[in-house]
Amino acid sequence: MADEKFCKEYLVLKPEEASPLDCIRILCSSALQKRDFFNASEEATVRGFRHRWIIFLSVVMQKLFLWLKQPVAEIGSLLELWLNYPSCNGGYSMLFLNLLTGRLVRPDNSSPNFRSIVGNLDTRVELDRSIKNGDNRYIPSLAMMASKLSYENKAFIQNVIRDHWQMKFLEFYDFWNDYEEMNTTKAIMFEDTSTNNNLIVVAFRGTEPFDTIAWRTDIDISWYEFPGIGKIHGGFLKALGLQKIEGWPKKIRLNSNQELFAYYTIRENLKTLIHDNKNAKFILTGHSLGGALAILFAAILTMHGEEMLLDRLEGVYTFGQPRVGNKQFGEYMKEKMRVFNVKYLRYVYCNDIVPRLPYDDKTLLFRHFGACLYFNSCYKGQVREEEPNKNYFSLLYILPKILNAVYELIRSLLFPWIKGVEYKEGWFMKIFRIIALVLPGLVDHFPQDYNNSARLGNLPSIVYVQEPNENLKED
Repeated sequence: MADEKFCKEYLVLKPEEASPLDCIRILCSSALQKRDFFNASEEATVRGFRHRWIIFLSVVMQKLFLWLKQPVAEIGSLLELWLNYPSCNGGYSMLFLNLLTGRLVRPDNSSPNFRSIVGNLDTRVELDRSIKNGDNRYIPSLAMMASKLSYENKAFIQNVIRDHWQMKFLEFYDFWNDYEEMNTTKAIMFEDTSTNNNLIVVAFRGTEPFDTIAWRTDIDISWYEFPGIGKIHGGFLKALGLQKIEGWPKKIRLNSNQELFAYYTIRENLKTLIHDNKNAKFILTGHSLGGALAILFAAILTMHGEEMLLDRLEGVYTFGQPRVGNKQFGEYMKEKMRVFNVKYLRYVYCNDIVPRLPYDDKTLLFRHFGACLYFNSCYKGQVREEEPNKNYFSLLYILPKILNAVYELIRSLLFPWIKGVEYKEGWFMKIFRIIALVLPGLVDHFPQDYNNSARLGNLPSIVYVQEPNENLKED
């Protein structure tokens, strides 16, 4: 089959080809190789009922997300539109007046004033001016703001980068996914020109709240194993630009429609920018799915032996990143990051569910690597090997998570008085703080608290570590 041509060992789920009867058969039989929705090498055996149960959940949830794609997208668009009506009409009072007088202004989702759902959860666009260039918090804080900004439309992003940050906007990307056969991956690129050695920032957009295709990528447990590298999450590879039949060739030919793929396009643009500026370096960053794409971009650079780019890669900064590979992949990446002296800082805030997925166990084999920069709800930072409650669904943590959500709700009311008006949360975010009393891990994944962690949290004085607990100390 197609996957065998570039990868000898793999497990690929195709839920669109699974019938309801197929879903039931997953739980009853291990002979899944006979089904069209299950494509796997002989070595990728199904190990017992637990493995079949996880495959069942992944297939059923992906089918559900495919079915919900259109209605959920429409709900998201309507909510986004509704949230932008006040700002487009001069505030709530003018909105009411315009509604009465028939002069209501409809928001334009391509305008520089139109905010996404994520932008309405955390409305901050200004960088923290108390964090100066050269401070060990500067690049992580800039990376987090870039990750959050990547959720917005092109005009909004240009306006913030040029007029608020006084930096150079380079590009807004909308990339093709060869497997979904649609554009699913977005990223931005800009240049921090505040120093002589310019810093290029590449930020990948994460999972959007009403994009079920992105949700599907997050729960797809498909994987591919690359010799000498390890197993890597298939859904994330597809979003980054994995080629059908060829996999990851060093060079590709554009098809007749001239679709752009994330890895190849950004790689070539970085080469051009760095060739034009011999002193420039770059960082990769992203929140959620964007974080997974950021670290995998660095991984593919190592697979292709792109030493010039790796020498200029200052660091990879991810926020709420899910697991992307197995233990072997982690060991491979730690060695490569050490050789090229690349920092890898993986931020995890409190009870965020996404960094605890996919499961780290003997069935799925997914594992994080490197040090985890873990921040609790007081934004107290620690460098750990793994975040607490690494698989999230533990009965021992239910009550502590609920109590923590209560504290976060109270904190949101008091924080503006303690830390300043820039930490004031709007009514939209407060609604989710209330929802967090039932689903604490979902709300902890939002950029709001990652932004606060980057601004307020104490960081390790050694900004790159290969193994945690070696010569580490906190500021």
